[in-house]
Amino acid sequence: MRALIQRVKKCSVVIDGSVESSIEQGLLILLGVKNDDTAQDAKSLAERCAALRIFEDTNIKMNLNVNNIHGQVMVVSQFTLYGDTDKGHRPSFTQAAPPKIAEPLYNQFVEHLSNVLWNKKVATGVFRAMMDVELVNDGPVTVLLESK
Repeated sequence: MRALIQRVKKCSVVIDGSVESSIEQGLLILLGVKNDDTAQDAKSLAERCAALRIFEDTNIKMNLNVNNIHGQVMVVSQFTLYGDTDKGHRPSFTQAAPPKIAEPLYNQFVEHLSNVLWNKKVATGVFRAMMDVELVNDGPVTVLLESK
């Protein structure tokens, strides 16, 4: 499982011209699920995302996590994080889990993340929908975490 995490000032997901969800300062997590990922991967990666210290403290050091700043979180499914271009110019997505495996693990990740974040509601996109993700990067700060 891969999480591409961006520190954002704000973020929204728009589907067919309507805002599906939005957050203010916090994290945008683009989540990719791999063929062999498990519920344990979803749990451990959610915990790591919540604990990630990429917000600045009073000494301008990245020392605070999203809970510390009372930030918000949005998770968007992103199978293309497993795009492989080793053999050409068109990505192959054979490592990405099919929807029947990926969607339950995506939902477990979101649920566990909500629990770890002091029961804050985690905003999401819509699994398998064509989405416009609008964001204002903060920094920019972007970090990639993997479960294995």
